[in-house]
Amino acid sequence: MNFQQLRIVRETVRQEFNLTEVANALYTSQPGVSKHIKDLEDELGIEIFIRRGKRLLGLTEPGKELVQVVDRILVDTQNLRRIADQFASRETGHFIVATTHTQARYALPSIIKWFKTDYPKVHLALHQGSPKEIADMLVSGAADVGIATEGLDESPEVATFPFYSWHHAVIVRRDHPLLQAGKLTLEALSEYPLITYHEGFTGRAHVDKAFADAGIVPDIVLSAIDADVIKTYVDLDLGVGIVASMAYDAEKDRNLALIPVPDLLPSNTTRLAVRRGTYLRSYVYAFIEKVCPDIGEEAVRAALSKQNGGDS
Repeated sequence: MNFQQLRIVRETVRQEFNLTEVANALYTSQPGVSKHIKDLEDELGIEIFIRRGKRLLGLTEPGKELVQVVDRILVDTQNLRRIADQFASRETGHFIVATTHTQARYALPSIIKWFKTDYPKVHLALHQGSPKEIADMLVSGAADVGIATEGLDESPEVATFPFYSWHHAVIVRRDHPLLQAGKLTLEALSEYPLITYHEGFTGRAHVDKAFADAGIVPDIVLSAIDADVIKTYVDLDLGVGIVASMAYDAEKDRNLALIPVPDLLPSNTTRLAVRRGTYLRSYVYAFIEKVCPDIGEEAVRAALSKQNGGDS
């Protein structure tokens, strides 16, 4: 039994039993993947995967239990390295934050600047992705911390903590008739083509729910993952924009006007997430406490120690 066999078992589950994708992810060959799996099964005396010919279809009952143990072993192996690094070099290391464009662009700059000032020898990397990609990076160990508004609290393998709450706002050109319409309603918004976030990004689910609850089908003519793109097309008069309120800059967006609508659309909460069972370096705890000042280190440690699916 070796670590490569364990990594292959874990990656096979992550890649939904597609051995070609497993081989690509681990930079090896498909025949090599198959041989490692067969060797491990022979050594353990059990079948880990359900097969149809050469295809893997799922996990056997013993395979389901084995995968949980494999996952813990690989996480603890990574933890061993982190513990050694923590005591060998407290002020140096690598720190990966996975987040969406909106958070990287509007919420994190001051925090990142503080971190780089206080921990100049730590190599910090920002990886941008969708909420699902961020959750996958956390679970796989490719990121230390994830920050997003949607999706992170859906994975039982991660613990999440509230970062901040915010509202969507409407943006229009400065000559738009909505600026003279008085108190804005969903009905009034639905009379215009709308431009907002892509599904799964930056609170889009709350926008959809608000219209659905009102029995209104909005005419969303364009969606994007980036508020800057939304603002560009609003400025071209292609529609009315719905963006995160912090994405509006009065100076930079002087061609556009912001209409706050805190009572029209539900509030959103951006959350910080870490994988349960992970050993965090001291500078990661410092980052978390800066982002979530009401959450102390002990609360984070307690959440990390809970089994999958425990409340955070």
